[in-house]
Parts: sequence; C-alpha cells; structure tokens
Amino acid sequence: HLGIGKLNKIGAINTYYSKERRLVLEKRSDVLKEYRTLLKNMPSSSIDQVEIMSNPPAKYDAAGKAGVINIKTKKNIIKGANGNISTSYIQGVYAKTTEAINLNYRNNKINVFGNYNYSHWEGFGNLNFNRNFYDSTKQIVSSSDQTSPGNFTANNHRVKIGLDYSINKKHVIGVVLNGSDNNQTEDRKSNSNIRDKMGIINTNLQSINAENGVYQNASGNLNYKGVLDSSGTELNVDVDYAHYVQRNNSLLQTNTFDANGNMVGNPLLLDGKLPSFIRIYSGKADFAHPFKNGIKLEAGVKTSIVKSNNKVDYLRQQGMMWVPDSRSNHFIYEENINAGYVTASKEFKKWNLQLGLRVENTQSKGIQVISDTTFTRSYTNLFPNINIGYHLNSKNDINLSYSRRINRPDYENLNPFIFFLDSLTYEQGNPNLKPEINNNIELSHVFNGKFTTTINYSRTNDVITPLLQQNTANKTTYKTTDNVNTLDNVGIAISAPFSIKKWWMGNVYANVLNNHYKGIYQNDPLNVSITSFLFNITNTFTIKKGLTAELSGFYRSKGIGEGLFIVNPIYTVNAGISKSILHNKGTLKLTVRDIFYSLKFNGYTRYSDVDAKFNGNRDSRTANLTFTYRFGKQNIAAARKRTTGTTEEENRIKKGENNL
Repeated sequence: HLGIGKLNKIGAINTYYSKERRLVLEKRSDVLKEYRTLLKNMPSSSIDQVEIMSNPPAKYDAAGKAGVINIKTKKNIIKGANGNISTSYIQGVYAKTTEAINLNYRNNKINVFGNYNYSHWEGFGNLNFNRNFYDSTKQIVSSSDQTSPGNFTANNHRVKIGLDYSINKKHVIGVVLNGSDNNQTEDRKSNSNIRDKMGIINTNLQSINAENGVYQNASGNLNYKGVLDSSGTELNVDVDYAHYVQRNNSLLQTNTFDANGNMVGNPLLLDGKLPSFIRIYSGKADFAHPFKNGIKLEAGVKTSIVKSNNKVDYLRQQGMMWVPDSRSNHFIYEENINAGYVTASKEFKKWNLQLGLRVENTQSKGIQVISDTTFTRSYTNLFPNINIGYHLNSKNDINLSYSRRINRPDYENLNPFIFFLDSLTYEQGNPNLKPEINNNIELSHVFNGKFTTTINYSRTNDVITPLLQQNTANKTTYKTTDNVNTLDNVGIAISAPFSIKKWWMGNVYANVLNNHYKGIYQNDPLNVSITSFLFNITNTFTIKKGLTAELSGFYRSKGIGEGLFIVNPIYTVNAGISKSILHNKGTLKLTVRDIFYSLKFNGYTRYSDVDAKFNGNRDSRTANLTFTYRFGKQNIAAARKRTTGTTEEENRIKKGENNL
C-alpha cells in the first residue's frame, strides 16, 4: 500500500512490519494515504532515506500504537516546475473512481506546492450475526439470527496547498493549508429472527436504516526551520489550527411480526440528527544541537488544546406527531495536553546510543449538558525511550530498543451517545474510558543490510477495546468501548528481500505472535489468548524495459480482532502489470485485488454472558486501471515533508473517509 516496489528499490523495506498491531493495519488511513500518495508521486532519485521506526524516539508524540515513517529527501537546487495527474477506474460489483493532480514549483527563494484529490466510492457490506442469550444459571433461554446487507456511497474531496520561503540558506518559513469535504450515504436493511430456547421463531423484526453524513475539515500550519550556527544547531517551530464539522442524519424504521408473519403494532420510526464540531489548537518547538564530541542533544515542547461539541437529537413518531426521544443528548469535551522532551544520542566506534525522556500532562473535562453531570481528569506520565545499536561486523547489526507510549480514546468513543444500527443492535460511547499505556521492548538483527529478524514483547495496561454487551430481557446487543486490564503481546518476525533473477525481485515477511487479553469484565474473569501466524510475499517482475508485473498475497491464521472476536484464517492474492508510455512520462497500470474473492471474514466471541458468531463480506475483488502522467522537470526536489503539531489529535477523529 505504501509503494513496496519503490521502498525495495532504495533498500528501506527491511523493517516495514514490526508486529501484529503494525502500521499498515492502523485504522488511521488518512495518514497512510498521505505517505502512499507522497511516495507514488516522488521520483526514487529524490529519496535519500526512509526511516521506519517501530519505537519512535521521545521527539515524537507518545500517543499511538504504531511506528513512524520519516521520509528524507536529497538536497536539490534545481529550479522549475513539475507535477503529475492521475486517474483510476475501479470495478468490483460497483464502480469507483479516483482523480488527482499534484503540482510543485521551485525557484531560488520560493517553493509552492499543492494537490487535489477526488474519489467516488460505492460498495456493499454484508453481515450475518447470530447470538445466544443465557439466564443466571448459564442456560440458553433464547437466540437471535440477523442478516444485514448494506450499500454505501461516498464522494470525497481533498485539497492541500503550501508555500516555503527561504529567507536565506539557513532560514525557511512555510505555510500549509488543508481542506476536505466528504459526503457519505448508507442504506442498511436488517432481518432479525428472535427464537425461543428450542430454536422456534416467535418474533421477526425488519429494519431499514438510512444514514447520510457530511464530514468537513479545514486546517492550517505555520512553520519555521532555522540553522542557528555553523555546527548545525536547528530550531523548528510549528503553529497549527484544525476545525472539523460533522453532520450525520439517520432514519430508522422497524416493523415487527409475530410467528405467523402478522404485523404487530405500528412501525417504529426514529429520526436522528447528530452534529459535531471539533477545534484543535497546537504549538510546538523542537531544538537540536550537535556537540563536537559527537553527542547530539534534542529538546522540545508542545501544547495542544481540543474543544469538542457534540449533540444527538432523536425524534420518535407517535401517531401523527414527532416527539422528543429520551435518548437525545449533548456532550462537551475539552482537553489540554502539555509536553516536553529531551533526547541525547551518540555514535562511537561500533555503538550508537539514544536516550530520551518525554513528559506529558493531560487535563480533560467532559460535560453532559442534559443530565448536568461533569467529569474532570488530570494525569501526568513519563515516557522513557532507549535505543542501543551495535555494528558487529560488515554484515551484522543488532539493535535493542525500549519505549513507553500512550493511546488516548478517540473522541467519538468518549461520547455517551447511542448510534443505532438496527432496533436490536446499537453502539454507545463511554465517557469513563481511560488511556492505555504500552511498554514495548524490541530486539532486531539485520544481516547484510537486508535480512531482518525482530523479537518483540509488549504489555499494555487498561487496554482500550470494543466490547459487546447483551440485554437478555430485551434481546438487544450493543457495542461499547471499555478498558480491559492487560494485553501481552510477544512475537518474532522475519523480513527478507530476495532476488532470484535480475528480472525477479521481491520481499517475504513472516510473523508468529501471541496476543493474550486478561482481566475482569462485568465481574466475570476474562482470559482470551491465541497464537497467530502471518505471511506476506511481494514479487516484482521486470518483463522488459518499461514493462513490469507484480504478484503479492498474504495469509493470516486464526487471530484476535476487534471486540475480542476470534477471527478465522484469511488470505488474499493480488496481481498487477505496469507499462511506461509517452516517452516514460506516463504509466498505465492494471491491478486486480483479491483475485479469488477470499477476503470473507467470520468468527466468534465468547466472554461473560456474550456468545456470538458472525460472518460477512464486502466488495473486495476489484480491477483497477490507473493512468498517471508526469510533466515538468522530474529531478526537482519535492516539498518538505513535515508532521504537523495536530497529527495525533486529528488521528482521534472519525473523518468519514473510505479506504481506496
């Protein structure tokens, strides 16, 4: 997804994965899209180094579960303009399209850049869900089986413009503006049978849930980078603001039938409006000073403020009138994080050492306006980071690292609102969520600069995970997010690039890991453990100059998914062919994803009084035809890639984006 061929070409793929909770599976797909777009549109000749840090140093926010990708470009003073345009047509059961344009202009003092992306997405998702309900003696008293086919559409617009101005050779100021507008609709039908303990249907519910949502964002970044002296002392300053507006509307209609198929009572109609407004302010400064003895000292500070205002207004039809429903709510959330860090690093002889410490203080406040209840939290955490590298000889390098990190709840998960999927299934937020703390230690060995073996162990306390809860009397199930006591993760991973022939190159990745959740949930012991195996292979074939092909696939054995669901094995195979055209300025690429339509998921979960099975599928088998045309001088240096001060805060927002 991030451009494996390009990363292989520059020899930067050997630590692409680290463990099961790896970067490519992070739900924050907007960040991955930005890196993927950047790599796709950047000539390999302009890339100096790609750092993939599974345990990022104290300079980076302590928030997050995954690593950091740091793309360093080569110094380049060539002036002029360049850019590219691309268009893709994707055909599965439904058609999808994407279009993009990227522009870059550079002269002695100014670098102006920008891009625009549009995508139209349409697809489906089918889910079948079976549940058993128990009494206090653990005997089955009833069950339900539910089928929920759904159709989805989305139209997404993203725009980014920026300007860097070089005051002189040592000082640069810049500004970046981003905006997005995403519109989505979802129509889901549900058919639910409620059965007695003998399996005989006594009630049937048929629901239609029509939803539409608008997700809009505007953000800006003002930055400064300066080299303060001849030794290379640097100062970087970022000031950021981001504003998100989300408006969701839903209309749920449910008809109830008895065992003979006769309608019972009047249809239930529930109309919901769920507006949300989020503002983020951030400022940070990073200072780096190299000493003559080879020690490099880095230090910095950051502050961020988040203000979130969320409402849900439900109206229920009663006769010929619409009346307010008791599930309406209004939740205001405010958060302030202040952080500081210091890092020291040194390379000597065969060793390199980096020690860092980050401190973060969090102040948060939540207000439920209708019930007039308030909670406040204040906590301070220390996040040490240690990295030790040893160059054994010309072919062997060893690295040992330890880091402590934090993962705060997404803002949506803190909202105590009820979001209906159908009349028997809904989601509800949890304002009592605490952040999870992760301690991770990792030992890696690199042979010949290519073959990497990594052993890791991590323990996460107060694990944030989606969980199911059931109401036996009402036959309802709802998903919430809660803190499970601990998660222990231990694994070993091997990554090996290979070259069988000059025309056949690739990369193999294998990972064996164990995830073990343990704790108490609803006064019942929780103990879920499973060992999984993951295998991924990518093959690149050079048929002739300007014509290449790719064959890739992965297999994952039984594992633990969201909500402590045990997910059965899954695999997929993808293929593609690419041809350079128009004097190497254009590329035509055809790819087929999930050739055997194998990305169908199924599994089960059992804990406390929850006993559920599920299976489903989506529009995963697609053919993708992409045309890209590059114009201008392709050896012009790309614009500076920088991580803004609001990145981690924005990652905790649902943006309504698809995963094209």
